[in-house]
Amino acid sequence: MIEMRIVGVHVEMPNSQPILMLTEVSGPRSLPIMIGSVEATAIAMHLQGVRPARPLTHDLLGQVITALGRKVEQVRVVDFREGTYFGELAFDDGTTVSARPSDAVALAVRAGIPVFVDDAVLAEAGVVVPDETDEDADEALTEDGEPADAEDEVERFREFLDSVSPEDFDKS
Repeated sequence: MIEMRIVGVHVEMPNSQPILMLTEVSGPRSLPIMIGSVEATAIAMHLQGVRPARPLTHDLLGQVITALGRKVEQVRVVDFREGTYFGELAFDDGTTVSARPSDAVALAVRAGIPVFVDDAVLAEAGVVVPDETDEDADEALTEDGEPADAEDEVERFREFLDSVSPEDFDKS
């Protein structure tokens, strides 16, 4: 399993398809996942610091898990079949529960849960988002290896999405 960082959600035009982008913590590959608008809104709102007055479904799920004395240790994307990603929640007692990756990530952003992707999934469906130049990429990282300017990274991601179509990810 490879640990991923949640880059954000982008809406692909002209069909308004939301795409969740995960990027390797210690590598160059990204995983674009087409998701529903409800999940995209839930993820984007939380990433932007917007907290609704009443809990959304993903907030409620996290609260129920905590109230039952459990903890989700990891969110995992474990398979990719026929253009569909499959995920799971991994609990502190070893239990796993099947989940759509979009719902799992919406829970992960709220609870600070790490997101992992199976090596085979990333090998099959991962893409490398091109940097402007290799020199720029080295300069754009802090000592911790984090992007120095997240807005620049998101802009590169948007430019990448504008240059591809869903068919580019179908490797069958």
